[in-house]
Amino acid sequence: MEAGGQRRGWEYWWISLCFSLLVSLGQQGSAQIRYSVPEEVKEGSVVGNCAKDLGLDVSTLVERRFRIVSGSNDALFQVNQNNGILYVDKHIDREEVCDGNNACLINLKIVVEKPLEVHYVEVEITDVNDHSPSFHDKDLFLEVWENTVTGTRFELQTARDLDVGVNSVRFYQLSKNGHFDLEIKDSVYGDKIPFLVLQKPLDRETTQIHRLLLTAVDGGSPPKSGILNITVFVLDVNDNRPICSSDTLTITLRENAIIDTVVTIINASDADNGPNGEVEYTYGRNTKPKIREIFQLDQATGEIRVKGLIDFEENEIYSLIIRASDKGLPPLNSDCQLIIKVEDVNDNKPEIQVTSLSNVISEDAKIGTVISLISVSDKDSGINGKVVCRLSDNVPFELKPSVQDNMYSLVTKERLDRELVSEYDIKITATDLGNPSLSAYKTMIVQVSDVNDNIPEFPSNPLELYLTENNPPGASIFSVSASDKDINENAAITYHIIRGGGTQNDMASVMNINSDTGVIHALKSFDFEMIKTFQFHVLAKDSGSPSLSSNVTVNVFILDQNDNVPVILYPVSANGSAEGMEEIPRNVNAGHLVTKVRAYDADIGYNGWLLFSLQEVSDHSLFSLDRYTGQIRTLRSFTETDEAQHKLLILVKDNGNVSLSATATVIVKVVEPKEAFAASDVKHAVKDEEENDVTFYLIITLGSVSVLFVISIIVLIVMQCSKSTDYSSKYLQDTNYDGTLCHSIQYRSGDKRYMLVGPRMSIGSTIAPGSNRNTLVIPDRRRRDSGEVRLAINFQFLVIYLFIKNKIKNKIKNPYIFPYKLHNMLSYN
Repeated sequence: MEAGGQRRGWEYWWISLCFSLLVSLGQQGSAQIRYSVPEEVKEGSVVGNCAKDLGLDVSTLVERRFRIVSGSNDALFQVNQNNGILYVDKHIDREEVCDGNNACLINLKIVVEKPLEVHYVEVEITDVNDHSPSFHDKDLFLEVWENTVTGTRFELQTARDLDVGVNSVRFYQLSKNGHFDLEIKDSVYGDKIPFLVLQKPLDRETTQIHRLLLTAVDGGSPPKSGILNITVFVLDVNDNRPICSSDTLTITLRENAIIDTVVTIINASDADNGPNGEVEYTYGRNTKPKIREIFQLDQATGEIRVKGLIDFEENEIYSLIIRASDKGLPPLNSDCQLIIKVEDVNDNKPEIQVTSLSNVISEDAKIGTVISLISVSDKDSGINGKVVCRLSDNVPFELKPSVQDNMYSLVTKERLDRELVSEYDIKITATDLGNPSLSAYKTMIVQVSDVNDNIPEFPSNPLELYLTENNPPGASIFSVSASDKDINENAAITYHIIRGGGTQNDMASVMNINSDTGVIHALKSFDFEMIKTFQFHVLAKDSGSPSLSSNVTVNVFILDQNDNVPVILYPVSANGSAEGMEEIPRNVNAGHLVTKVRAYDADIGYNGWLLFSLQEVSDHSLFSLDRYTGQIRTLRSFTETDEAQHKLLILVKDNGNVSLSATATVIVKVVEPKEAFAASDVKHAVKDEEENDVTFYLIITLGSVSVLFVISIIVLIVMQCSKSTDYSSKYLQDTNYDGTLCHSIQYRSGDKRYMLVGPRMSIGSTIAPGSNRNTLVIPDRRRRDSGEVRLAINFQFLVIYLFIKNKIKNKIKNPYIFPYKLHNMLSYN
């Protein structure tokens, strides 16, 4: 604001001055008026009052057509016909209107008519400081060798200012720096020429580029200036040798590094530029050929790569001399040392060495017995070379460390048993502590030698032999075999029969055995009816030292053969022949029971199962015979024409493969009713008396047997709870009497029970399984009893039997009746 006010005040002063001059000139001569106006004034600014200065009547200017009619620059100015004022019509720039430093004058021709008058007006445009000094180029680039001597001058551009006079360039200024100074010289044209003078030597390695600022200042108020950017590039001279980033560089490289792996980059810098600063790398003169084989050096980049195998175990450290040279003339160089320390990698498996004292150990070896010595080693170092050993699982051995490192003793830690494991494959594992760890394995076979510590064993005890009676003497009847878990001579078994004290019941005396094969021979033939079961003992003995032995009980069961013919129990005559006479009344009806033929067979099973048939009969229409019961009944009533006496021949045969038979003769006498009743009364009286006595004693027997049966059941239950085994009670009698001579016998074999159905037999008779034709398999109830209980019960039965037999032996005519009845009663009960 203050600057604008001052400028307007100055303009008004200048106009007033010019106007006074023009007025004075007009008074002296009317040919010309001169005005002065500064450039850059606003449009419409008043230059002067031409009408007044020319002495014209202002009121007549319009009528007289007051105007400017000539002048090349008349467009810059115009006159006002109303008041006669000359004013600026357009923007005025002196530097555009006038060129040079001379005065800038604009000539105008003003015309008025009525009468016509021509007036000349001259307007001077004065300069204003509206331009700043400027350089032709904003930036100036200079190249100076770094070895340029001090005092050298470098001509700079001259600044130009469109203003003139005092507003033109007056002086130059150079920015502060440590190497250059400014010197000004005047040219013949009046210009001031600046020069750049080197005051201090240059060093490109210190400063490659110097940036300076040259300022040109004019004399205006306020002064204006122009700037020139000067950039001085210092050109290189090969005055620096390459310098390694480190005189001695130490790095770590893992062994077994992959081929072409970058080890490191040797970095040498050269402060020079261009070829003078380009560095190439080579091996030192004393570098070993082995290093050249392992490492590859890139001459341009200084990069070192792996070329061969890096093995820590072969070389732990490498020292390399790398020469760095520039490409200057002459070239400069320096040496860099590279130390490569190889880092151990866990690349070696442990090694196992076994020193066996013996690969065979006795099964009775004590705990802690040394079997072998084991040493382990690892070529790696540090923790990679530390080794831990272990054995495979589930072996009765262990490793005990020795005083010396990596030494172990393989010793037993448990008792050995060759019969369980005869050979051990011991896997020894050695594992180092590297990451990842490496392991080595070694298998060691240890055999366990046998000791005679096992007795011979039979597959079961006791053994059971079922032998058919009437065997040929001297023939093989059985074979025993024992096994021994030991081997070789400790398992060589010989067999012997244990002889008793020569007692009557000792059957071992009639048995012989092959000591090598265990085949048993019977020296005599056995009769089922004489002996049904017996036992003997076989001793098995190994050949170890000392020898061990065991024995087995062989229970022999004699099997029945059909070697007994049926025996007729009734009818029997006084002389012992199977004949009898029966009297029946003539008036009996059909179906009348005449008599019953009774027979007995000492054999059992089908061999003792009897069938009855009529071999001969006088009249087939009168009598019938039940083939199973032996009952003779009438088929019809008797007539007057029938004979008074009839003879019946009865055939009784068993069911053996080769059946045996006997015959009985029954004479039936037909009598009148009175005779028959008389004879029947006498006969029945005698018979009732006999049967009453027998029935009485049989009731006593039945009661005793019942009591003994209950006691036996209780004893058997107790024995069942105690889990004792009964090998002697093989036969269980169970008779179901239905009025015939048939009976049933149960026996056990293994885990099954058998029932045989057949004819009656004497008390004490038994049966063994020899044929399945009359055998039914029934569920096993696993009855158990002891030999002492069985002996006591049999003894009590024997006492009762002898007592009753003694009481009634005189009451019974037929001696076979009592065993038959007693047997039936016991079986039924």
